[in-house]
Amino acid sequence: MPAAVPRFAMIDLLRGLSILAVVLLHSWLRFFLNGVQVGTGLPKWLSHLLLRNGGNGVTVFFAISGFLITLTSVRRFGGLSGMRPRLFYRIRFARIAPLLLLVLAVLSLLHWGSLHSQAFNAWHIKKAVGLPRALFSALTFHLNWLEAKTGYLPANWDVMWSLSVEEMFYLFFPLVCVAFVGQRSPLRRVGWPLLFLLAAGLLVLGPWARSVWITDEIGQEKSYLGGMNAIAMGCLTALLCDRLLRSARLVGWWLYVVEAGGWVLIAWMATWPRWAWLHGISRFLARTDLDDTVLPFGVCLVMIATVLRDSRGGGWLTYPIRWFGRHSYEVYLTHEFLVLLGVMAFLRWHGRHPGLWVVGITLSTAPLGWAVARWFSEPMNRRLRGAKHPAKISLMPN
Repeated sequence: MPAAVPRFAMIDLLRGLSILAVVLLHSWLRFFLNGVQVGTGLPKWLSHLLLRNGGNGVTVFFAISGFLITLTSVRRFGGLSGMRPRLFYRIRFARIAPLLLLVLAVLSLLHWGSLHSQAFNAWHIKKAVGLPRALFSALTFHLNWLEAKTGYLPANWDVMWSLSVEEMFYLFFPLVCVAFVGQRSPLRRVGWPLLFLLAAGLLVLGPWARSVWITDEIGQEKSYLGGMNAIAMGCLTALLCDRLLRSARLVGWWLYVVEAGGWVLIAWMATWPRWAWLHGISRFLARTDLDDTVLPFGVCLVMIATVLRDSRGGGWLTYPIRWFGRHSYEVYLTHEFLVLLGVMAFLRWHGRHPGLWVVGITLSTAPLGWAVARWFSEPMNRRLRGAKHPAKISLMPN
């Protein structure tokens, strides 16, 4: 299967900013846990922007994922009513499984090595979990639930919690489409209202799960409902976008206003300003955990405006960030190897200027991500999908 939609530079930019935020947070965190302070000379808002936005980066990934997967499915199958679950699962497997299995194999070897050498203790699964249990949770997409029960796993395992949320959503996504709006569904007459009601329920239950229902910190951060509301928001945005595309209402100055409003919301959540007139709003958002709803809403505004304008190009100034966005999956699953090795080298050699080490570690994730994508995940993806050449497909209606 060739690609169903083209690449959009602004969406790649959002993904690039998100994966950089994740890498910077994890680098800062590993130094912090070893008693090394990073970014102490920066203003608080700038330190927060550069080093504390990894969680927001994952939320942005969820919204982008819901938007792109839904829009791709609509274009590939002629609408959600034409959903073909077997083909949907095959495409998801081709993209996700090869690199995931490779990383799990490497982590298993490192775990066995750590049983005999303290040099690898950073990858050692604790006895309360055990390697078979960790592998089972990663492969059945409930590693987030396991961490909520037993505590954080080693860094390279911990990043897979977001895959658990995302892929559990997509396990049910095609089945719900077939059941509610499928061509042979007995619920087809009322299927679309039910589908929108289900998505609206996820939007409401997300903040409630993060702030009321779940009480432990890890569970609030990594719950299924807490992440699925951003994915559902992306799905609804994609359906609205497709409807507007088909109605040919594509141009207008209002699209630039929508995009600008989205960037304002993203910047607000990324910097979390402490200005006096915003204290009340900020406290309310933090108390109800609606900040993780405001952020994906801003992302959705940027995405729908970008796609409706059919804005695919990008300037050379943003190319490095967009490159990270195109390789975000590879960088996400592999970056913790370099983060841990970099921090270990810093401590062993009594390094100075940890801020520069953070920058170096972040940049070093690019060649590793590129190599993995170039020689493993992309060839495996094409082979499992049966695609030989990418297709140039327009989103514009015929």
